[in-house]
Amino acid sequence: MQLAKYSASGNDFVIFHSFTERDRGDLARRLCDRHEGIGADGLIVLLPHGEYDFMWQFYNADGSEAEMCGNGSRAAAHYAYHNGLAPAAMRFLTKAGLIGATVEGDIVESQLTPYEIVRDDIVEDGERWWLIDTGVPHLVSIRESIEDFDIEAARILRQKYNANVNIAKLEGDTISVRTYERGVEDETLACGTGMAACFVRLYTEGKVGDSAQLRPKSGEELSIRIENDRLYFKGKVKKVFVTEVAGRL
Repeated sequence: MQLAKYSASGNDFVIFHSFTERDRGDLARRLCDRHEGIGADGLIVLLPHGEYDFMWQFYNADGSEAEMCGNGSRAAAHYAYHNGLAPAAMRFLTKAGLIGATVEGDIVESQLTPYEIVRDDIVEDGERWWLIDTGVPHLVSIRESIEDFDIEAARILRQKYNANVNIAKLEGDTISVRTYERGVEDETLACGTGMAACFVRLYTEGKVGDSAQLRPKSGEELSIRIENDRLYFKGKVKKVFVTEVAGRL
C-alpha cells in the first residue's frame, strides 16, 4: 500500500486513499508516531463519494478524529489532484462540512467551512480570549508579543474549553500566530484553522481588512481573505516523500 508524507506550512500529514471506510484511529497513532512510525501531526484518508469529488477521514496524531483541518485540506487537495482523484478545482466532504479547493502547481487555496464566533467574553488571568469555530474550536488572544508561549497554561485552557489555543500578533497586514493543537497536545509549526480564527477576530474588531498575510511558527508565508462571509486560505504545499507499507490500511 502506498502512502504519501505531506507538509503544508510545517503541518505534516500522512495521506493515502482507499475504497473502505473504517475506524483507523490505531493506524493513525502508529503512523504518526515520530519515533516508531512515519511521524506526522495527522492522518488523512481519501474515500469515494457519490456527489462530491471525494470525502475524507481525518485523524489527529493521538488517533482522535477531527472535524476539520485547514492545512490538511490543502494537502489533501494537492494529493487528490496529483493522483487523478479530483480536478484542479474540487469539492470534498469533511465532518465539518463541504470544502472547496483549487490547485495551481504547489499552491493550494481552500474555501473553509463557515465560521462561528462562539464567545468573545472569555477572560483568563486578566487576558481576553475569543472562542471561534473555523471547522474546529479555537481560543484566540491578540498580544503585543508572542515570543513567550506558556505551553502548560495553553494545555490547561485546551482542557477547560476543549479547544485549540492560539496567540497572535498583528504587524501591518501580517498576522503571526502560534498554536497549541488538541489531538497533538503540543505546539505545532502551523495550524490553518487556528490562523483563520485569529484573522476572524482581527477582522471583526476592524483591525485588518478583507485580506491579510499569515505567518505561523514555521515562518512560511500564507494568505487569507474573506468574501461573502467565507474564508479562503492559500499557501504552498510540499509532497515530502512517497513510500510503501505492507499490511492492511
